[in-house]
Amino acid sequence: MSENGERNVPGKGLLDGLAVTLKTLTRRSTTQQYPDVQPDLPPRSRGVIALSEENCTVCMLCARECPDWCIYIDSHKEEVVVPGAARARQRNVLDKFDIDFSLCMYCGICIEVCPFDALHWTPEFEYAETDVLSLLHDKDRLGEWMRTVPPPPVHDVLGEPSKEEATAARKAAGPGAATAAKTARPGGVRTRPPATAPPAVPPPPAAEPAPETDK
Repeated sequence: MSENGERNVPGKGLLDGLAVTLKTLTRRSTTQQYPDVQPDLPPRSRGVIALSEENCTVCMLCARECPDWCIYIDSHKEEVVVPGAARARQRNVLDKFDIDFSLCMYCGICIEVCPFDALHWTPEFEYAETDVLSLLHDKDRLGEWMRTVPPPPVHDVLGEPSKEEATAARKAAGPGAATAAKTARPGGVRTRPPATAPPAVPPPPAAEPAPETDK
């Protein structure tokens, strides 16, 4: 007996399974012949993470925000002599940047929080290893993945300009000049016509004096 009180028919599960098999026998197979035929992945696929070393400022935001603690960064400080400056400045030099892909869950938080676009998604996914220790990619190997980073999408000409474009246009136009970001109106907003003064009402005519009568 089933939970609903119905009597179980012997072989009903087998018949249901064979019915599904018969339905799929007449359908065309959609199996992709991988690896002979590479899959057509969407443009924002999450494969491996690439590192642009020249953009990294060792701010440690990616390592602090990583929920799996799979990013390891090490650096040192160097003094940079600036001509005309009173004293030398210091800058961070990246020594170590490793990502352990055996721990990474591909959430993308490190890429989103990076303020200087040092980390990028790539659609490459063929980096499986026979040894789990080989999934620890150093900065040199992460830099090699930069050649597989797809180009950014084309900017919409009808959309609002980016902050960088607005700043460059403002500097080129000079101080006090109106830019496209200031003069652009969002679509669908109606402008109210300027208010006009009501027509002037003529003053009422003055009352004539009453004629004098003899008493």
